[in-house]
Amino acid sequence: MFRTIISIILWPFAIMVFVLGAFIYILLTFIFKPTQLYPVANIICRLMLFAGGQWLRVEGQRPQKDGQPYLYLFNHESLMDAFMLGGAVKHYITAVGAEYQFSYPIWGTLAKRHGAISIKRDKLKKAIHSLDKAEEAIRKGISFIISPEGTRTLSGQLGEFKKGPFHIALNTGVTIVPVALMGAYEAKKKTDWRLSPGILTICFGEPVTAEQYKSMDIDILRAHIREKIQQLIDNKRKGK
Repeated sequence: MFRTIISIILWPFAIMVFVLGAFIYILLTFIFKPTQLYPVANIICRLMLFAGGQWLRVEGQRPQKDGQPYLYLFNHESLMDAFMLGGAVKHYITAVGAEYQFSYPIWGTLAKRHGAISIKRDKLKKAIHSLDKAEEAIRKGISFIISPEGTRTLSGQLGEFKKGPFHIALNTGVTIVPVALMGAYEAKKKTDWRLSPGILTICFGEPVTAEQYKSMDIDILRAHIREKIQQLIDNKRKGK
């Protein structure tokens, strides 16, 4: 009952903050480049989490801006994940997202103005083209966030990883940053509309450079990064 009541209170507030924040950010993209607006994005993302009853805590060493580009790979727990990463990373990042998301009112416009790339997972040629566009952006120094699971977890457990992000890494030599997101699943499950106020934790792992993974094939690299993210999750659960 408490979750239902608090959710009825929080959702209108969160939607209002999102609409206002998105409107401000979209207007600013007509004046400034998205790469210049990351401090604004940081603030809006943190306000979004706060409006949803969440406090963001950052653990681990955040990669330095001048070391870009990075490929942040994370466990996909909740719709809050993007706001957690946007509120924690201290430089411009964009994303590869499912094509249907770009048709959503406000969110779709926001994603396009921010420089996100859409991907149609069930169309192989279009998916490959989207990954090519991401690779091109990475070669220009742009950092990306991608969930190797492809979709939000239904169980709270780390799922199987798809190969797409690792093709990008092997083709570009981008530095991979394993990231564990904790608390987002409990805060807002995919199968439940209700919110649970609390603390969300984002744990940055040690970056994995091209020099470290250049001898790995795609399956070994995929398993290697999945293990690193799982270790971050396990260590956090054990209180390390």
